[in-house]
Amino acid sequence: MDATLDRELKKGSAELLILASLEGRPRHGYEVAKRIADESGGAIRFNVASLYGLLYRLESRGWIRGRWVEAPNARRRRAYTLTAAGRATLAEQRAGWKVFAAAVSRIAGVEHG
Repeated sequence: MDATLDRELKKGSAELLILASLEGRPRHGYEVAKRIADESGGAIRFNVASLYGLLYRLESRGWIRGRWVEAPNARRRRAYTLTAAGRATLAEQRAGWKVFAAAVSRIAGVEHG
């Protein structure tokens, strides 16, 4: 896939992916990135700078909440959780993505398998 197209597709779905990765439990940034990469079979990866910028933006919108967590023999990390507003946004984005993906599939003749 063309790098520019890949970047644009990722930008359009980044918030949805991050919110979805936080749905089950709190995670720190590295865990969010790893889950997305693992669940996508390595097709979607975030570089650290862009991921933390997105996490900061989602937190400033009130969709996620971050808190510092300290563990013995480990450095301090920021763990993020989904807020009620984040859950509502996730539901809206999922519905919108479903409609969009179905429309693209119909136009492009792509079957989901």
